Amino acid sequence: MFNNKTVMITGGTGSFGKHFINFILKKYKTKKIIIYSRDEMKQWNLSLELKNNPLLKFIIGDVRDKESLIRASADVDYLVHAAATKIVPTAELNPFECVKTNILGAMNVIEACNYNKVKKVVALSTDKASSPINLYGATKLASDKLFVSANANLNKGTIFSIVRYGNVMGSRGSVIPFFYNQVKNKKTITITHKEMTRFMISLEEAVKLVLDAFKTSYGGEIYIKKIPSMNIVDIAKSISAKSKIKYIGIRPGEKIHEQMIGKEDSPFTYEYKEYFKILPSIYDLYKDKKRIGKGIKVKKNFYYSSENNSDWMDKNQLKKWIKNNLIE
Repeated sequence: MFNNKTVMITGGTGSFGKHFINFILKKYKTKKIIIYSRDEMKQWNLSLELKNNPLLKFIIGDVRDKESLIRASADVDYLVHAAATKIVPTAELNPFECVKTNILGAMNVIEACNYNKVKKVVALSTDKASSPINLYGATKLASDKLFVSANANLNKGTIFSIVRYGNVMGSRGSVIPFFYNQVKNKKTITITHKEMTRFMISLEEAVKLVLDAFKTSYGGEIYIKKIPSMNIVDIAKSISAKSKIKYIGIRPGEKIHEQMIGKEDSPFTYEYKEYFKILPSIYDLYKDKKRIGKGIKVKKNFYYSSENNSDWMDKNQLKKWIKNNLIE
């Protein structure tokens, strides 16, 4: 799919971006990979990590700058939109900045891709976008809606779809490195609420979901990977069974359980072997047979939440993952 094609990723120096780039370099013979982000030092470090690979083009830019995006995405075939303001407390305290990046940035990506006739775009979303209670989730829900509605002129241009997933194990913003560093520095592990549960997904699984979206999307679908849940206390004990735990209370905008599909989405949701798809409700696209494919309609009032999940990760599974993946 990506052979002899130009692929661009916004926010490309983040955890997902680096893993996605490495995967593409190994599996495909691309014409070019454009890494678009606003942190020059992260770009410099990544270029060194990847040994100044000539297939890579690093562009300093911000998704808030539409003209910059238009210039960067010229001649791009496929684009992954990973740039976002993601830290929940930061978004609560800096709401204008979160809105500018997550909502206005999404609008700019859509306009730039339409202008340059990019073939397909996959935007990364979050479980916090489903029934959001914090600003980060609300802005990502707005972003999701923008990417869905961008398919209104589907016969004329770019295909836009979304992938939604939970806590990416080992990513910079995930709880695992946070707990690991507390243990390493001989500090008490701090947990906000003992009943808290989270979805768990590896970077490999996140990349695969994006590839599935590129391969199978017709426009407007939201892909939700089937992944296990885990209790936050079990996560902490997987890292260190001996460390003390202190409960500090829920932070502003934080949920006890995360949700990826709400009951309101059930009329438009179909189940597949490895994921769910929420089909677009606009223009009756959820009735489109090619979008439904081999999907099975979920039951009325179905919802997919980290506490009602049928799949759970145990401590031994997480310990094995940490041993194989976590780098000091």
